[in-house]
Amino acid sequence: MKRLFLCRHGQDEDNANKLLNGHRDTPLTELGRSQAEAVAAKVAKEHGQDIDVIVCSPLQRAHNTAKAIGGAVGKEPTVMPELVERDFGALSGQPLADIPKLATKTMELSQVCYFLDGEGVETFDACHERAAKVLAHLNEAYAGRGVLVVSHGDFGKMLLAHRRGISWQDALATPFIGNTDLLEL
Repeated sequence: MKRLFLCRHGQDEDNANKLLNGHRDTPLTELGRSQAEAVAAKVAKEHGQDIDVIVCSPLQRAHNTAKAIGGAVGKEPTVMPELVERDFGALSGQPLADIPKLATKTMELSQVCYFLDGEGVETFDACHERAAKVLAHLNEAYAGRGVLVVSHGDFGKMLLAHRRGISWQDALATPFIGNTDLLEL
């Protein structure tokens, strides 16, 4: 890839209600739709000429954010199932504030309490490995092209880890990726 951009999806209902979402497929809120339109305008103005391809998670919060950006830059997003958020297992739908009660191993970094265990939870090692495979595919499929990935917070940090050559633990310590934050990796 010539350039790689990462955008986290707009605010969804679980974000607004301070619930762990993972694979839950909740829609964007009104604020989330406004965030998607605002980041779309920003991408078009600042990076529209740099983006040849948009790929996104199949979850509607990311897909709808990608469609807003795609509309602004004239690119139809391609859904890539591997870009889905980390599986939160039994913690899905639970309040963020309950993470310390629900998981025996946590890391509190960068304004976030990350859980490292729990029933059915995708480990960060597995998520990190999935991110490596995604990047290898993107590098091969889109050599010499600018790519925008619209995905999620935890998975985005794993992409960041590989692009910067740091461990997943160090990636978790990087600044929080907020809704519709746009990074060049």
